[in-house]
Amino acid sequence: MRALLCAAALACAPLAALAQYAGPGVETCRTYAEREIRKGTSEIKAVAFDHDRELNIERYTRKVGSQFVSSLLYGNGAIVYAKGQAIEMSFLCLLADEKRAVFFYWMPRRDAPVLAQCGRAAARAEIGPCLEILLQIAERDLTQAYALRFQEARERDDAQKNEEAIAAFRKAADAWRGYRDAECARRAAAFGGGSGAADAQKACVVELTRRRAVDLQ
Repeated sequence: MRALLCAAALACAPLAALAQYAGPGVETCRTYAEREIRKGTSEIKAVAFDHDRELNIERYTRKVGSQFVSSLLYGNGAIVYAKGQAIEMSFLCLLADEKRAVFFYWMPRRDAPVLAQCGRAAARAEIGPCLEILLQIAERDLTQAYALRFQEARERDDAQKNEEAIAAFRKAADAWRGYRDAECARRAAAFGGGSGAADAQKACVVELTRRRAVDLQ
């Protein structure tokens, strides 16, 4: 999150200790964010903030340029559209005081819990299609990462005149896929069957596939 502060052009000086926060500044920032994002598109339904342990405030009490800022609120949330998938995000909001926000910055969040992400859908029937879309995207990203690493392995083998790198790559890929399938089956079993178990299993596959693609980058 400190990198996010830097991205918003704030000096990375030592700040006050972090504190979990649920005060009026949360709704102040959420309302401000919704208003600012609507300036760019009228398609959004709402901006949602996650009220979890990541929602924190840092007391800043200094100026950013000519603007006095009393605190920095940051956490995770989503931009929810009337149609289509929500965009999961991490955000930073600058507060002049708890009733007045002066700046909002967000960036896409790749590690959002998948069931929570699809749970932002308006109806239970929409969760299945949402999971399927996210799985397709995750598999596409993994395929691209695999293609790059496979080519690197081939080049090493060509240089060494053997097939050791490709063999090791394939062994690792098979072992990882076996782990993913077993782990996701374990998570599904905890639901005891039904649509909830199927959703949990597919969400797990998405999350682990995303993570594998990042690991291979």
